[in-house]
Amino acid sequence: MTPADLSLTVLRAVRRAVDDGALRVDVPSRAKVERARPGGVGEYASSIALSLARPAGRSALDVAGILEERLRDVPGLRAVEITGPGFLNFTLQRDVDADLVRGILAAGTSYGHGAALAGTVVRFAVVAEPRAVLVVETLVRLLRSQGADAEAGADGGERLHVYPGASGGHATDAIRWAFLRAAPHDRPLDPGPLLVPHERNPLFRVQYAYSRTRRLLVNARQLGFTPEPARLGEPGQPGQYVEPGQYVEPGQYGQPGQCVEPGRPGHLEHPDHASPLLRLLREHPLALLSAARHRAPDRVARQLEAVADALLAFQHTVLPLGDEKPSAAHRSRLALAEAAGTVLAGGLSVLGISAPDRI
Repeated sequence: MTPADLSLTVLRAVRRAVDDGALRVDVPSRAKVERARPGGVGEYASSIALSLARPAGRSALDVAGILEERLRDVPGLRAVEITGPGFLNFTLQRDVDADLVRGILAAGTSYGHGAALAGTVVRFAVVAEPRAVLVVETLVRLLRSQGADAEAGADGGERLHVYPGASGGHATDAIRWAFLRAAPHDRPLDPGPLLVPHERNPLFRVQYAYSRTRRLLVNARQLGFTPEPARLGEPGQPGQYVEPGQYVEPGQYGQPGQCVEPGRPGHLEHPDHASPLLRLLREHPLALLSAARHRAPDRVARQLEAVADALLAFQHTVLPLGDEKPSAAHRSRLALAEAAGTVLAGGLSVLGISAPDRI
């Protein structure tokens, strides 16, 4: 978690407190987060509670306590403490991203499967219409992935409202995506455009993103390195977050994924594209569970589109460029790309769609 991520996390806590009715304030546009001063507590600190105290009609300590309750279980934060008149102090978890990547690679395409619906029995009614058959078949897989006892073809079972669709007798990848990407009660997509290998084709983007991860692994082996999960965002790594004022060695400036502070070459103020991808991978189990509970396989398809787009934005940072030598940063990025590909393959499998190694 970078300072930019931490600032957004604090703002989300304020927004939740307002939504819950615990605070009556206008949510600010930004939350200032700074390095903790020497001798202070934690690594970063924010004075947002002090700035919100007067408009909230509460003491700064009260506001800080309300925000601390909504921050204490946030992934990536090891500790949140209140000091002085109401400062929030943060200590970060150092390897939470690496642990996520390791967990995905260990679970394989079963990442996101769980037992949240264990003990739930679901029996779907007999259906004959082609799209309804495909939707029910997919939902059975989804429900079983979450621990439910699910079966199709039961007399008097659960009936779904599914807008009909013609398959032409073939359950191709394009037909499956056309039927499942739209919500069951909505008109299915036109499968024609899904047969065209173009970036506007969401099915192509998802399958292409997966195939890119396989190619990245091959290319990396040819360059002599393999994936190795490690902390993403270490200061000083090309394409990663660097604290303002820290020096970046010549040659690191201008790498893909870096965002350079205007007018100050070599000082990076934002992380690369890893953060959106990590967030989506972390949310994937919840997306699968939500899709199962709400009988909504379209949620899985939308999740895969988001992961694919984030991966395609990130993948340019994985391999060394020019004379650059493979580093720990490249190994960790390769592991993240492999994890994203694993999630895409698992999601496509749930939908009954192929994950080709090459396109």
